Amino acid sequence: MARNRKLGRTTDQRLAMLKTLTTDVILHGKIKTTETRAKEVKAIVDSIISLAVKEKDNFDMVDVKVVTAKLDSKGNKETVKVTSKNGKEYLKVVKEEKTVSKQKDRPSRLNARKKIMTMVNKVKDEKGKNVDLPSKLFNEIAPKYKENVGGYTRIVKTEPRRGDNAPMAILELL
Repeated sequence: MARNRKLGRTTDQRLAMLKTLTTDVILHGKIKTTETRAKEVKAIVDSIISLAVKEKDNFDMVDVKVVTAKLDSKGNKETVKVTSKNGKEYLKVVKEEKTVSKQKDRPSRLNARKKIMTMVNKVKDEKGKNVDLPSKLFNEIAPKYKENVGGYTRIVKTEPRRGDNAPMAILELL
């Protein structure tokens, strides 16, 4: 039976806190938290990164036909006047078809992506756009650790927290 630290929280609060801390480590590269929390999050982050390293090259390149609106020099959609069956005129957007090469995940990588998505929160950047953390793991973080077998994070102990004297630590990606 696996034993984990309760961290003085109920189960749902503890899992939400660990999920948030894990997301912050992957997004920012390091966090400052208590030593016991850092030890719990280290295990989660190491397992996520090892999964990403294992599945980082497991995809196929597929050619996909994409139909988009044709744009003029100013970036506006081009339109053409068309007459309907009843004799009414309306503007129709001109479409163009392109072939684009995209990545298609194989089943095991797709499963890994879904597992990672359950372990981290959805995040938005400063502009309000969604950040795709699984893609960041597969494309940016995993290639750095492709030669390593484990030990993707490090815990550095710092001075105790002022107020309650709790032992503090910095958890960072190597």
